[in-house]
Amino acid sequence: MRFRRKPEQDASEAAPEAAAEEEAPDSSPEGPASPGGPRANGPWDITETDYDEDDTSKLDLGSLIVTPREGLDLQLQVDEQSGQVVAVVLAGAQGAVELRAFAAPRHGDIWDDVRQQIAAEVTRRGGTATEHEGPYGPELRVVLTVTGQDGRAGQQPSRVFGISGPRWLLRATLFGQPALEPTEDGPVESALRDVIVRRGGEPHAPGEALPLTVPPAVAAQMQARG
Repeated sequence: MRFRRKPEQDASEAAPEAAAEEEAPDSSPEGPASPGGPRANGPWDITETDYDEDDTSKLDLGSLIVTPREGLDLQLQVDEQSGQVVAVVLAGAQGAVELRAFAAPRHGDIWDDVRQQIAAEVTRRGGTATEHEGPYGPELRVVLTVTGQDGRAGQQPSRVFGISGPRWLLRATLFGQPALEPTEDGPVESALRDVIVRRGGEPHAPGEALPLTVPPAVAAQMQARG
């Protein structure tokens, strides 16, 4: 597991603006993902699974529960100023997916507004963002000019999914081969479908990031690394 500090926000990671009013907690049970719908095979709401907190095959990070896979390195992106974990990344030799979960209203979808925010930020930074229909509905295909570790500028393509669940939005940004030549059974794509989102009953304004927590053993590793 690796920990990366994020001093500057990437355009494809622009956080959605939170609404002024908070949603009241909803104690009603959530229904399962619709058969044949975009989430028919995942990602899942925790109420749609039989997740056991004692299941050591999964990593519980609060609002996101992920299944580590051989060949994929799990990384936590940490905000440099606050020290808070802001995103989870599963990265392999062929590509990666960055995961962020946000609160959404009980009725309605914030992905339309979030897409516009991301596209505007990409344009501001000199990149391109085009909308396409993807496996989870409308998606953005983004191209940005970035500076590599060798100091050279290059084009970085990515695909940004907005996956809606019961009162949450999972934003998944794919890089590398999954962004260019996705395959249904690819390791990154399969890992994305295995993600479980825990919205929780606490009130959150629509668009507010759902909190990510770090298990004590992992927190000790972070502290040791400084």
